[in-house]
Amino acid sequence: MQIATGELSGGDSRPSEDRVLSNADSTVVVVLDGVSTVTEDTPRGGWYAQTLGEEILAAHEHAHHLDLRTTLYEALTTLTTEHKLLPGSAPAATVAIVRHRPQDHMVDALVLCDTPVAVWGHFGVEVLRDERLEALVHRSPDREKMSDQLRGGCGFTAPEHLRVVQALRDHQMQHINRAGDPLAYWVASATPEAAHRAVVRSWPESEIRRLLVMTDGAQAGVEPYGLWSWDEYANACEAIGPQQVLTTIHRYEHGEDPHGVQHPRYKISDDKALAYITFGKAA
Repeated sequence: MQIATGELSGGDSRPSEDRVLSNADSTVVVVLDGVSTVTEDTPRGGWYAQTLGEEILAAHEHAHHLDLRTTLYEALTTLTTEHKLLPGSAPAATVAIVRHRPQDHMVDALVLCDTPVAVWGHFGVEVLRDERLEALVHRSPDREKMSDQLRGGCGFTAPEHLRVVQALRDHQMQHINRAGDPLAYWVASATPEAAHRAVVRSWPESEIRRLLVMTDGAQAGVEPYGLWSWDEYANACEAIGPQQVLTTIHRYEHGEDPHGVQHPRYKISDDKALAYITFGKAA
């Protein structure tokens, strides 16, 4: 695989908590969106995303499991044990993994929470998603309340916006990684069993032309902002590179919709990570 990547912080001074990692022979790409604990004194979500990404690559090198969920499970188990992480207080991360198996002429993908993988082939474009968190958020009346407030001009720093965002986060935390909960969503944290809830898919290598692996901050350029269609997004990555694509999204957020009137959201700009993958010999 040929891999081009981009990473960009959503804030002006805070380091990004999103990560893109790949192994030495460019057969595995991991994209993660770190989620910090309640305190933001240190960017623990970034530490967790980086460390989990490294553990995923190490687990792959240790044993080439056919099922990527097993690879993720082993990485989560190691990280949870070594750092004595506890459910409910540990940082977390969304995860997407793309793996090329040249010997089998196959491409595999895993998605856990809102870090999608877009795949182009003879079938057009297919977007592999885990939509459980989005479905949960849209069930809450606070989601519509937040949208109404922002469209009414309250802005991201208004106390009423901060209160409704906290209410939405509290709503999410009630359903995170809860077996037996019909509203549960799953994310990588100190519950390794979450790995088995990931969404997976495989394609013959001959059917695939290119892929995008992205965090939700990067996905926003297509959904919901509509700066590009999916085809245009991939073409932009080819033409100007993923880093410039992320910069374009960031500039739109800060320059065209700085108060969330057109596209209501939690904050003005999210962290972003993006990997653009093609196949064949490098130029």
